[in-house]
Amino acid sequence: MKAGGHQFMSNVYYIPSMKSNILSLGQLLEKNYEVHMKNRTLILQDDKKNVIAKTCNKTEYRHSSSSSSYYYYYCYCGMERYRELKTEVSSPRSPEAEIGHRVEDLWEVLEPQLTPTEKLNSCFQDLPVSSFPPSPPSQVIEILSNSSLAETVEILSKHKILSAPVRDVDAPDDASWIDRYIGIVEFAGVSMWLLHQLEISANGKPQSPLGRMDSFTFRRNSGGFSETDISPLNSENDDNNSVHGSFFETLTSSEFYKNTKVKDISGSFRWAPFLALQNTDSFLTMLLLLSKYRMKSLPVVDFGEGKLVNVVTQSAVVHMLAECVGYEWFEDWGDKKLGELGLPNTRPESLMKVKEDEPVLKAFQLMREKGIGGLPVVDESGHKAVGNISIRDVQYLLTAPEIYKDYRTITAKDFLTAVRNHLTKQNNDSPLLHEVITCKRDDSMKEVILKLDSKRIHRIYVLDQNDNLEGVITLRDIISKLVHEPSNYFGDFFDGVVPLPQDSRV
Repeated sequence: MKAGGHQFMSNVYYIPSMKSNILSLGQLLEKNYEVHMKNRTLILQDDKKNVIAKTCNKTEYRHSSSSSSYYYYYCYCGMERYRELKTEVSSPRSPEAEIGHRVEDLWEVLEPQLTPTEKLNSCFQDLPVSSFPPSPPSQVIEILSNSSLAETVEILSKHKILSAPVRDVDAPDDASWIDRYIGIVEFAGVSMWLLHQLEISANGKPQSPLGRMDSFTFRRNSGGFSETDISPLNSENDDNNSVHGSFFETLTSSEFYKNTKVKDISGSFRWAPFLALQNTDSFLTMLLLLSKYRMKSLPVVDFGEGKLVNVVTQSAVVHMLAECVGYEWFEDWGDKKLGELGLPNTRPESLMKVKEDEPVLKAFQLMREKGIGGLPVVDESGHKAVGNISIRDVQYLLTAPEIYKDYRTITAKDFLTAVRNHLTKQNNDSPLLHEVITCKRDDSMKEVILKLDSKRIHRIYVLDQNDNLEGVITLRDIISKLVHEPSNYFGDFFDGVVPLPQDSRV
């Protein structure tokens, strides 16, 4: 048996000269055994659905009149040979598709009375995190806690990643994994923390380190948004609810930016706890953390070797799903319409958005206040999407501040135009260069996954029959519809990790 036990059958064929046992399919069926043959695999189960044997034997045969490869299956049960004719099967096209194949094998042997969701939960519970495709080595990095904000931004930008674990340089050599790292810093988190300092400084709060920075002073205007006077570079008062375009260029050259350490912003907006997975943890644990528990990325550690071996992100999981198109388990789930799955889960009136002539800082301020990762830029009517600003796009305020210096103020439209021009010059095929990606409520989950994966975006906007904005679907929304959390599943998993720091907004 698969579990290691034994079962015995009486009155079977016995041929003294043969060195191998023979089982007759007829005898198996008479004794209430079940034989399943599909997708290169034969599975034998007893009357209690226990897996007795599973074979994946195959030989390759090339048809004389075609270059196609067909796989013939030889299942040696008694004197019978079975083959699956004219079924062209190729090896999984990618490591992600290999995961899909493994899920397919597990899916086929589960009890038929289970619901599709229960079957998916069971399949992902049986897959270890170690089988998830590794990230490129250049993207599995850590940042030292005494790195400056400027150094942190440079490291993340150089490695083309959005976040990284922060290792505590003061931790002893024998510290546990929880004590060795103080959290995960995001590119967007650094940028948003700086903007928050600008805001509280504009409110006149003395504790802000930005009370006066180099040639900048700050005040609050009647509209409620922060505003700057630039002295001595520009003595004109700006009545717009925004900062002057040259502000970020001055900010990134300031001593404040260069001297503030990444550990100084721990627990701030989008600062995540260091919640590491082991290679032996299950896919189900990984998927739940990336969806229900709102983790953007998960480091994977090898406790034996004492090192970080992988980082799993929401986008990597959605890419895996895109590579699983064609497998029965995926099609069963992926063919469902968005409306059937309860998506989008936001109402049109509650959808956060910004008009194209409003300050881009308002967009980032809304993201921070509402804890969201992006919002649409809309036309004057407020119903038609003309662009998208993601919280990860705030990085361009720090990595390319010079592109705004000719703007008196930076509106959402100005921001998108400046960044697109910059990316075009850099030959950077960024999602920002594409039109707004949309879908309809009657589109299938599969269609949405393929759009998100091909465009490398983190959200897609849902339009109604009049092409007005109706909602938004994020990577987290998609993963959350794939699995559900069993009762008391995590137990003491979060001990030592949560609750988060008091001022954390993750």
